[in-house]
Amino acid sequence: MSDPAALPLVVKDLSFRYHTRTTPAIRNINLSLESGQIMLLAGSSGCGKTTLMRCINGLIPHAYQGTMTGEVLIHGKSVKGMGLSEISKNVGTLLQDPERQILGTYVLNEVCFGLESMGMPRKEMLPIAHRTLERLHILHLKDKETFFTSGGEKQKVALAGVLAMEPNILLLDEPLASLDPASAHEALLAFRELADEGLSIMIVEHRVEDVLAIKPEKVVYMDDGEITYSGDTAGLLEAVDYSRIKLPADVIARRAKGKVHPVFLPTVPQLEPESQALVSFQDVRFQYKDDTPEVLHGINLEVRAGEVIAILGHNGSGKTTMVKHALGLLKPTSGKVLLEGVDSKKSTIATAAKTIGYVFQSPTQMLFAPTVREELAYGPQNLGFAKEQVEENVDWAIETVHLEEELPTPPLALSFGQQKRVSIASVLSMRSRVLMMDEPTAGQDYWNYQSFMDTILQTPGFDAIIFITHDLDLALIYANRVVVLYGGEIVADGHPQDVLLDDEKLKKWRLLPTSLLKLNQELWPKTGQYLRAEALSQFLT
Repeated sequence: MSDPAALPLVVKDLSFRYHTRTTPAIRNINLSLESGQIMLLAGSSGCGKTTLMRCINGLIPHAYQGTMTGEVLIHGKSVKGMGLSEISKNVGTLLQDPERQILGTYVLNEVCFGLESMGMPRKEMLPIAHRTLERLHILHLKDKETFFTSGGEKQKVALAGVLAMEPNILLLDEPLASLDPASAHEALLAFRELADEGLSIMIVEHRVEDVLAIKPEKVVYMDDGEITYSGDTAGLLEAVDYSRIKLPADVIARRAKGKVHPVFLPTVPQLEPESQALVSFQDVRFQYKDDTPEVLHGINLEVRAGEVIAILGHNGSGKTTMVKHALGLLKPTSGKVLLEGVDSKKSTIATAAKTIGYVFQSPTQMLFAPTVREELAYGPQNLGFAKEQVEENVDWAIETVHLEEELPTPPLALSFGQQKRVSIASVLSMRSRVLMMDEPTAGQDYWNYQSFMDTILQTPGFDAIIFITHDLDLALIYANRVVVLYGGEIVADGHPQDVLLDDEKLKKWRLLPTSLLKLNQELWPKTGQYLRAEALSQFLT
């Protein structure tokens, strides 16, 4: 029997090594979580955060094998010997990749799945499911097929399925990764409400600044499998390396003051306004089925050499649907998409891949090879590259994403963040003229996403780069053009400084101003350009 007076979660001297690895993934972990508390668990990609959560929710040892020492106690009872069904009555988990969590065909079915598995009568589960969907502002999706929901909508649906089970411990692994800024803010407020009602919540998140806004009671920072900081928010802001996790812009700028931080300059070709468009959308409209509403409404857009384009927009605004048209994965219901002047309806995806390299939002939709090396070699081999060129491309791509040591590893054995980097590298290795990435920074720590974005934009070979993102900071640092979609239409298109200037419009489009945007706007008279927080430090008085 569990002890009702015991803390909801206690971890004692916990270490774990996967059977495929020679070194432990986590070592000597000690922490506790009380009722009504939120714990932020931060750290670099691959530092052991997800492994720790797997030890708590029972996926280790039930789904992942290895050697574990130490203890995990749920309400005073050790998880050793407990079945997954018993653990799940107390512990709810949102996985990093919602694609791996959603089983239901329709949204309402998915939210009811766990309740139904517990044997709850239909008349009792439906009100719970409706309340949960309403709490996350997605009740309007209840009758929608999960296959046709956007990545961010899938994240919310998966979360709704977890919350409907009413666990007393909630583990959230990158819950904001696919959410637009407004949805992320709403989700965080919901987490705060749940904690205030008595839930114990552990949030693993790279968007540290966002989580700090809801005042987590505890903050834990991990590095290389160990806890290196455990305390309050104020201590975290001063204790951790500001180049490793994303802190508020003013904190980074203050701590970086007096140090040399060169201004970032991309090396894409000079923009040629009169050159032929690499990609051209001409009054494109699209609907998935005849009896469903249009997703895109008259899209007109041209992409030319020299452009680094950030595509912003709320969850379900049509961003991914739009870029899939460029590669020919989707064909317009009406209008045209031209790829180097050729109608997408008259070309194959294989032909399009020579011009456009596309990184999917979910890495599990891309990865299949036995090893990372074979994954990266697959694309250039199929494009007919010589063996020496394939090897050179693979080496460059894996170095760009800093995963050289994982070349012999099966891609799907890596963490979500590492899988994301492998999926990016698999496209980089093809050396397409246009690089198109869907949420390239999802699941990435601050250092990694800056490092590989810097490398990509400073490496000759790409004529244009397009990335879909919910990260306004990524757009203002790297893009020379920002396109905003709202409700399936392009509502803004121009230079970042012009598009991101109006806070009220950003809020209407569900793109909330960030601390970096505000600091850049404040210092604009001195800088005349948008810069990352470290570079802004030299302009502080």
